Amino acid sequence: MAATRFRFFVIFLLFTITVVNYIDRAAISFSIPLMEKTLGLSKADEGAILGAFGIGYAFTTLLGGAAVDRWGARGVLGVAALLWSCAIGLTGVATGFAALYAARVLLGVAEGPGFPVMIGAVTRWLPPARHATAMGYALISVPLALAIGGPVVTHLLALFGWRWAFGVLFIASLVWLPVWLIFFRNDPAQSRHVNAAERALIQDGRNGPPPAHGRLSWGDARALLTNRTLVVNYWAFFVFGYYLFFFMGWLPTYLYEVYHLNLHAVGAFTVLPWLAAAAALWAISHWSDHLLRKTGRLRYARSYLIAGTQFVAALAVIPVAFGISLNVAIICITVAVAASMGANAAYFAVNADVMPKRAATGAGITDFTFALSGFFAPVLTGWVLNLRGNFTDAFLLMAALAASSVVLVLAFHNPDRDRLRD
Repeated sequence: MAATRFRFFVIFLLFTITVVNYIDRAAISFSIPLMEKTLGLSKADEGAILGAFGIGYAFTTLLGGAAVDRWGARGVLGVAALLWSCAIGLTGVATGFAALYAARVLLGVAEGPGFPVMIGAVTRWLPPARHATAMGYALISVPLALAIGGPVVTHLLALFGWRWAFGVLFIASLVWLPVWLIFFRNDPAQSRHVNAAERALIQDGRNGPPPAHGRLSWGDARALLTNRTLVVNYWAFFVFGYYLFFFMGWLPTYLYEVYHLNLHAVGAFTVLPWLAAAAALWAISHWSDHLLRKTGRLRYARSYLIAGTQFVAALAVIPVAFGISLNVAIICITVAVAASMGANAAYFAVNADVMPKRAATGAGITDFTFALSGFFAPVLTGWVLNLRGNFTDAFLLMAALAASSVVLVLAFHNPDRDRLRD
């Protein structure tokens, strides 16, 4: 009997919810100039509001990873999706800085478990040799969401204003939830849509069945926090997140204020960098698993791709710092965004490669550093703009962070050496 292909529908479910997730997350970056006028916000206020998301996100991404390993992805993401829909609705009715800040913290709390859910689901629904490719397909939703999010959100803003735009996003966020609860199961063996042949295919390359959900032991926790490859992976992902949150939060304002583009033009100009990032993520995730199959070496398949993409990202933002022209800025920003996002799947695959039985918890720690970047990137940028009045130092800081990551990955990131056997 031929194998069913329901595992690909699971990846599609993860893809669609991440699209919704990131459009919701990024909508405020296009709305913030309008909110500034309505609510009387300063640049420091805007940076704090954009950074508030990272505070809530940091809290639950750690707990979310442990919760997925303990109870499974289905219920964790179901609760999270309901909460972030409410947070989006509350954003639309905010009346001042405090209410807007609280709504952004709640959105971060709700979206924190998202990536741990993804790694937990992929680890159980795909064979190990397909982890990076599968996560690439799911994660490609991030740049695609940001590419389509610009025109979609700016169109909603033009039609309805910022308050009702968030009302529309609130309704759209709720639609996906029942589909997830109806079709997804924590284990392929629990799904009536998966036959024996597909279950055997999913088990290919494993030493045994996926580990049962259970509590995190002190030994596992110590390994997650002291393994050299994982620790460097956490830092590299912080740098990745810094780039992502900077461009997601401040790129519309940068184009609006430095090059004086109108709202529709800003939405149009943000499409190219995120489309390029989607293409790079798709290509590099496939390349990563191809290298693993050909060489059997995780150092080649994961580490070198992470170091190489961050090296390109570091070089690309330097010309942008000096504001040569709009064309140069768009080209360099496109290269920087595409390079920084290209190895996204590899970061998460490293958690499954090094410690598969705690892949979701490892992803939670990885995502915690991402949450920290979600706080520091917008807040530090807002502080720099208030102090210096331009983006030069913000771009140079990004280049320095990426360079530090390249050095550390080349020196210490070696999944073959540091892999823990179950």
